[in-house]
Amino acid sequence: MATAIEFNHVSKQYRLGLVSTKTLSHDIRRWWLTSIMGKEDPYLKIGETNDRATKGNSEYVWALRDIDFKVEQGDVVGIIGKNGAGKSTLLKLLSRVTGPTTGTIRAHGRIGSLLEVGTGFHGEMTGRENIFMNGAILGMTRNEIQAKLDEIIDFSGCERYIDTPVKRYSSGMTVRLGFAVAAFLDPEILVVDEVLAVGDAEFQKKAIGKMKDVSQGEGRTVLFVSHNMASVRALCRKGVILNNGSVQNIGDINPIVDEYLGAQWDAKDKILDNMTYQSPNMQIESLTINNDANNPILLRRENTVMHIRIEGVLKQAMNVAVELRVFDKNAVPLAFFSPNHYTGKTPQYPKGHFVIEEDIHFPETMSEGLFYCSLYLTDPGICYHVIMENAIELQYEGFPMQTGLVFHYSNANGFIFLR
Repeated sequence: MATAIEFNHVSKQYRLGLVSTKTLSHDIRRWWLTSIMGKEDPYLKIGETNDRATKGNSEYVWALRDIDFKVEQGDVVGIIGKNGAGKSTLLKLLSRVTGPTTGTIRAHGRIGSLLEVGTGFHGEMTGRENIFMNGAILGMTRNEIQAKLDEIIDFSGCERYIDTPVKRYSSGMTVRLGFAVAAFLDPEILVVDEVLAVGDAEFQKKAIGKMKDVSQGEGRTVLFVSHNMASVRALCRKGVILNNGSVQNIGDINPIVDEYLGAQWDAKDKILDNMTYQSPNMQIESLTINNDANNPILLRRENTVMHIRIEGVLKQAMNVAVELRVFDKNAVPLAFFSPNHYTGKTPQYPKGHFVIEEDIHFPETMSEGLFYCSLYLTDPGICYHVIMENAIELQYEGFPMQTGLVFHYSNANGFIFLR
């Protein structure tokens, strides 16, 4: 299969807070060494990894560093990663909004880009005029654009406003029209950033369907950036994880998404008995589950009881009860336990040493797999102590079934109330 896109050791460097080097001496030195002397840019030897959560020592930062992979024609590739990982920068380099600092990018065919709301649109021009302008930028003739015009307008759902200046469109209408132009003007490569999140549910469904048609039916290449992992799984065949400007992993989409989502849980190698929790009124000294202080907690069909024992000191008399929440690896809430929801009362413990023990019964018919738990001590409406959040692994060996269903509940308690 032919290669549609090649990233050959691509890097992009920025100087924080400034455009160019912002000093005449730096600019002259860079120009002299690179353009006249033919030497390496001296500022490429400095710079730090793009970790937005830490304070660095250099004013230069690598937004992307040594990106090297290929995309085959007809592939649908999801680019995923946390905010600031370099996803949008990668797509801007591919779309030639900006150029790489080092490395080369080869794209075989016309690129249709939808990077930000209103990218490439002129606010004073009508929707119809912007369609023709964007088509011309993509290299289409007027006759080619005219042949697709009715389809574009119909798909966008903006027919009533098509002769109104785009500056009067809402952000959702702008995205609708922009996506319709990018998808229907037959680019060989379609680049879509997180803009679909601006559209409503109906448009998102239409957009995902159109991208499937473009890739599967017409053999075009799609690069898709989104934080909606359900959309990424449904649309993409392959995935790329970016982390702090570098490629962390590349592969088939399901294991790639599983790896990305799994990184949000911090349960791995965490020893329960090493945990410490202290508040002005409470100190936890010991936590065991099924008489063990190690992760993961293993449950089997023949014994589905999770025994939790918490020991500590109260600095004043308090009402507290155990609360447990269970999630799958996609962070979807599955189950919830809290004894005071049965009785309507929270047990009271006197000042001093205390021990809380609870037996939580999981259903025997649970699907086997790896789950994650958060543990709290609560008195509803009064106190809320986070003992361990997303830090308890639960390995269940039960029925090997996968229904594929995903449950969403606004109260984040899950659909099973554990006894």
